[in-house]
Amino acid sequence: MKKDIFISNYIKEFGQIINLVNNKTDKIIAICNLLKKTKSQNTVHVFGNGGSATIASHFSMDLTNNTKVRCLAYNDPAIITCYSNDFKYENWVSRSINKYGRKDDILILISSSGKSKNMIKGIKAARKKKFRSVISFTGFRKENYLNKNSDINFWINSKKYNLIENSHQFYLLMIVDLMKKIKK
Repeated sequence: MKKDIFISNYIKEFGQIINLVNNKTDKIIAICNLLKKTKSQNTVHVFGNGGSATIASHFSMDLTNNTKVRCLAYNDPAIITCYSNDFKYENWVSRSINKYGRKDDILILISSSGKSKNMIKGIKAARKKKFRSVISFTGFRKENYLNKNSDINFWINSKKYNLIENSHQFYLLMIVDLMKKIKK
């Protein structure tokens, strides 16, 4: 395939995914409303694996910097490697939530597959801690664990990692931009 055709098709496919609104507008507004009601003593905790970890960091910093919401992404190698080494990789998210989470906090999980064991255990830990809400951003199969067990699920209809992750970042940063508009 010629490079220019690949590029054209890639952009077209990404545009089609983004334009499949399927009540995403309602979900974006619901997330913004939920974040706007976050009290100063509460925290939004954001987790992702791989590329999604970087998206979590970008979203977390932009949300904290541009709104009154305290948001933390857990991408410090010391946290991940310590908890993974001492308690297994599948438990590092739940260990972080148990250590840093409080009642009425919010959890955002970014996972292309929606079936990563560390994210699944993260939901369970957040429920035990009585988090106010769990939000997930997933892709691939719609019937994935995170999608089925989140209060607000944001599923991307694609089986391509980069398109899913780019879509997650697009929508998360849209939420930040909308939150900036709301505060004015």
